[in-house]
Amino acid sequence: MPLLHHNQPRCAFTLTALASTDTDYDDSNNRFLYEPLEEVERFENYRPGGYHPIQIGDRFHHRYRVVHKLGHGSYSTMWLVCDEQSNKYVALKVCIANSNPKKVDIISTLTRPHYSPVHHPGKTMVPSILDRFTIHGPNGNHTCYVTATARVSLSGTKDGSWIRLFQLDVARSLAAQLVLAVDYVHAKGIVHGDIHLGNILLKVPYNFDLLSLDKLYEKYGAPELEPVHLDGNPDGNPLPPGVPPHAITPIWLGEANFGEAFSPSKERRHESRAPLVLRPPEARFELNKPLSFSSDIWTVACTIWSIIAQRPLFEGFLATEDDMTCEHVDTLGVLPPEWWKRWEARQTKFTEDGKPINRAYDYFRSWDNRFEDSVEKPRRDKGIPSFDAKERDAIFDMLRPMLSFRPEDRPTTKQILQSEWMVKWALPEYGKIQNNMSFSNETMTWEL
Repeated sequence: MPLLHHNQPRCAFTLTALASTDTDYDDSNNRFLYEPLEEVERFENYRPGGYHPIQIGDRFHHRYRVVHKLGHGSYSTMWLVCDEQSNKYVALKVCIANSNPKKVDIISTLTRPHYSPVHHPGKTMVPSILDRFTIHGPNGNHTCYVTATARVSLSGTKDGSWIRLFQLDVARSLAAQLVLAVDYVHAKGIVHGDIHLGNILLKVPYNFDLLSLDKLYEKYGAPELEPVHLDGNPDGNPLPPGVPPHAITPIWLGEANFGEAFSPSKERRHESRAPLVLRPPEARFELNKPLSFSSDIWTVACTIWSIIAQRPLFEGFLATEDDMTCEHVDTLGVLPPEWWKRWEARQTKFTEDGKPINRAYDYFRSWDNRFEDSVEKPRRDKGIPSFDAKERDAIFDMLRPMLSFRPEDRPTTKQILQSEWMVKWALPEYGKIQNNMSFSNETMTWEL
């Protein structure tokens, strides 16, 4: 049975990756510029304090041989490596020399046996650090850690489907796993801070480690090397020290990293770096209060919507904060009084009781409008089964409290797991996957 309504094979899920949305660190003092290349990192960041130069065939820690590239982030590059001791493929993340080891420490905390309930189902969805070490290179000392290899994100899976809809049983199971994973992370005292489909990965097939290197390249493609040139000198000066001679296009397997996670008991964070369309409103209107677990609940609700729907709940291409607040009010109603009074742009968008002004009706979309346009109509148009009235009402009853404007009014993950939709529809679908060995590779992996 396909994962989506197209010809892509059904895969296993693991809530594996929570990708970082940090912007690149400052490179204004870098005097070298490079010809830009698609799908690869900025080579201006190969400098002291930045990325470590890596090439196919490099060997690290006396056991990890680089066979392909998985991707990059602002603070790391990720590589597919062969562990020559276990004869398995694993993911190697190499952080920039100026990186903060806090992120690795958070993952270690989440997977430390004595720190958490061993039997919590969400634990299997958080990637364990298999190894950790430091390498020394021309750009500094780089923290490295090894995890199991993940595949493509749910965002990538939807983008690869012409219809962009998960089957009902898959959507239910994904939503259940997402809440279980967040419940596990919250139980460890950690706020994720950046939950979205791009940070939820699929595990590689169960037989992935059986592929020889030749078969791996045959199935997924061999590394594509592109010469690196200084801008304006395609055939001229040699590259500075610490810059690799070739750029490498990533293999299509996915990537994972814990970018925005933090522990509220140890760190007070007031700024959300989640994508604007997913950012909780308190990040704008309660700047004097630190973000906490309830901020994750807002983004979990938005992500569940994206799992069951064709389009996201809140939309905004090149949106401003005012645009997103307008989306929130259209969908959920008037802001809390003190926020409403402070929001100056409301005067050009809404009457005092929250009715839209100076906008055509087509640009006003209520909650019911969005569910019809994003969930029911696309399924109906394509002849795909949709949620019946009872299940739809149960989804509404679960999601609406999660999207309460006031953070203190939102339910906890444990309360969400006790909701009617979770108990009657979502968790049973996840249970079917757990009980069926033929789908044993269909579990999520999640990362902070």
